[in-house]
Amino acid sequence: MDITSLFRVNSGAVQEAAKKTEMAKRAAAEEEHKDLFGAMLDSAIDNLHTTNSYISDMENEEIKVALGETDNTHDLSIALQKASTALQYTVAVRDRFLEAYRDLMQMQI
Repeated sequence: MDITSLFRVNSGAVQEAAKKTEMAKRAAAEEEHKDLFGAMLDSAIDNLHTTNSYISDMENEEIKVALGETDNTHDLSIALQKASTALQYTVAVRDRFLEAYRDLMQMQI
């Protein structure tokens, strides 16, 4: 039973229990926000690792073609496109993050 729905109660015990319930709800919401931010940060870091991997694969394919180890330019073009797309996405996310950071810094408190 949720005691916060009681109105005009003068009992100190009921009011104290309502305060504790409200504080517990706030703490749970704050913890959930921390988890969401952590998950978002982990996702961004994983995306950076993926972008670095694509760029590394592209460089390896370029070296193979330059040394004459392979005649397959198709793999090189695929690696170039993957690296280019991943880098464009990473730069777009970075730009949005910096824009949000600037907006937060300009807020009046």
